[in-house]
Amino acid sequence: MKKLRSCAIASMLAATMLFACSCSSNPTVEQSSDTLYVEKIENLSDDFIMGCDISIVKSLEESGVKFYDYDGNEGDLFEILHDSGVNYIRVRVWNDPKDADGNGYGGGNCDIETACEIGKRAADAGMKLLVDFHYSDFWADPSKQDAPKAWEGMDIETKKQALYDYTCESLKKLKKAGADIGMVQLGNETNGKMCGEKVWMNIYYLMDAGSRAVRETVPDAMIAVHFTNPESSDNMLNYASKLDYYKLDYDVFATSYYPYWHGTLENLTNVLSTVSETYGKKVMVAETSYAYTIADGDGQGNTIGDVVNYEKRYPTTVQGQSRALADVIQAVVNVGESGIGVFYWEPAWLPVPGEEWEDRFALWEEHGSGWASSYSASYDPDDAGLYYGGCAWENQAMFDFEGKPLESLKTFALVRTGNVVETVPDAIRDTDLIVRLGETIKLPDTVAAVYTDGSEQEISVEWESADLEAMTNGEPSVYTVNGTADGMATVCRISMVEANYCDNYSFEDSDVSMWVIENIDEKTTQIDWQQKALDAVTGEYSLHFWGETGTEFNLSQQISGLAAGKYSFAASVQGGFSGSDTSQNIYIYCIVNGEEYTAPAEISEWVVWSNPKIAEIDIPENAEVTVGIHVEAGAQSWGTVDDFLLNPVK
Repeated sequence: MKKLRSCAIASMLAATMLFACSCSSNPTVEQSSDTLYVEKIENLSDDFIMGCDISIVKSLEESGVKFYDYDGNEGDLFEILHDSGVNYIRVRVWNDPKDADGNGYGGGNCDIETACEIGKRAADAGMKLLVDFHYSDFWADPSKQDAPKAWEGMDIETKKQALYDYTCESLKKLKKAGADIGMVQLGNETNGKMCGEKVWMNIYYLMDAGSRAVRETVPDAMIAVHFTNPESSDNMLNYASKLDYYKLDYDVFATSYYPYWHGTLENLTNVLSTVSETYGKKVMVAETSYAYTIADGDGQGNTIGDVVNYEKRYPTTVQGQSRALADVIQAVVNVGESGIGVFYWEPAWLPVPGEEWEDRFALWEEHGSGWASSYSASYDPDDAGLYYGGCAWENQAMFDFEGKPLESLKTFALVRTGNVVETVPDAIRDTDLIVRLGETIKLPDTVAAVYTDGSEQEISVEWESADLEAMTNGEPSVYTVNGTADGMATVCRISMVEANYCDNYSFEDSDVSMWVIENIDEKTTQIDWQQKALDAVTGEYSLHFWGETGTEFNLSQQISGLAAGKYSFAASVQGGFSGSDTSQNIYIYCIVNGEEYTAPAEISEWVVWSNPKIAEIDIPENAEVTVGIHVEAGAQSWGTVDDFLLNPVK
């Protein structure tokens, strides 16, 4: 980390003063909970932003959704949030989220008029507003950064003027409506793309136009830039470096952080700290959330469901949701004075009323209360136009499906005071066993219970009857046995695998000394063991690699004492490229007494696994055997390697 020069320190002090005068003080709230365990966060400033993005609220209310206070009385969402410790509202703004006939694209139909209404209601409830300009007509994120229809085909000079004019006009409308604008965001999750532009110089031109518009229209407001994927720390720091190189005028560097996908909290703190210390910027989390249940409330299906294709760092309970939010707040506080806040994304996006799916669908179409309507096909035919429908987020809201606030909503207030109550088991961790075919299966006598304070203890478990003998004598497969511990359901997943002669084949054991990593010419920038279930085939660990200028390494293991016979060898690799150089030479190999067998592999995109296999290898008695993988790929290549299988051929 670089130490700040005097000019950077002055910049930080100026940003601090700007923040002090532009952020509302924390609302005075008296909150407690008989069930929610919340530890007090030390060094939490009075003006720390406790924010919520509730851009969908107008469409929900038009669809008949109602909100209630903690006593069960119908109430105003803005007042309920304020009384729960929220002091900032974030609202997304799309240029023209309607088709040629005026039908809304959905997702709240978040045009500037909608933002004005939300901004005024926020101000009336004593909360400031973060204006999140997507500079698009619909959702903008790393995969989609489409220019608004009216700006399509513009050259960069014309487009930046259009963006400047639009930003000024929109902010004037918000001020006239009575919104208390505290911060303005120049684009949404702009990871190397924005408003149809993919060249950094053009992205800067657009951000600069937006920045100038903010300074001239609402000079007391902070200016934020917003990226995502902080787990890719090199990329994140590269974005900050690009903005510094082009001398963009902004105050806050923001990132999304979803615990399912975005790495550890320690890494989050480190990345934000590096940006702050190197460039003298305030930092924050612009989006976060966590599920309190895996239930689906509207028949649409949810982003986070019962299929475990994400990092499950906390129990999917109200307490788990509270801990996730509190931990993100703590991670930002750990940055120091430059860590200014956290926004929870759409805590009030609930199912719309309706007995049948068709009833709810009609409301989604009419009022835009689903994530996308069918009318969005004219603008986004390949995604929203195919998969339009309802909400995929209601199980991550901080209200139940009927609109009553969950205890976890109080977390915004309780992290300031703490709320230490008696701890009890909150959830039971599932159990995973990997057993070779033919070996005896022994179910564990205890399982790990996660308590409300986040601690874990082993408690006894009762398993339902299961034919374990049939499993061990069957084919490779994954079996599930249900159980009960302390009245809560749990499962044991048993992976029956073929006999495998690679030691620590999926890197789950801490001793990885049997594996040899050869970083050829030190070309690979990063190569290390990574704990991240999303990037692994089996378990949580894999070998992660990243190469700024290219990647070239071998990962191998020597195996001895094999009986004579025929064997197969396989492994798994996934990854892709952040740049345009997609050249690669990847293959697995098995060397037997100097003779090499190989099978090609490739990387293409995230979690698209390549599973190369050498189907038949003749291995004589006591042969010298080495198995491994060779990975050689172009600049900015990345990925993971997992699951090495040296199996006998039947």
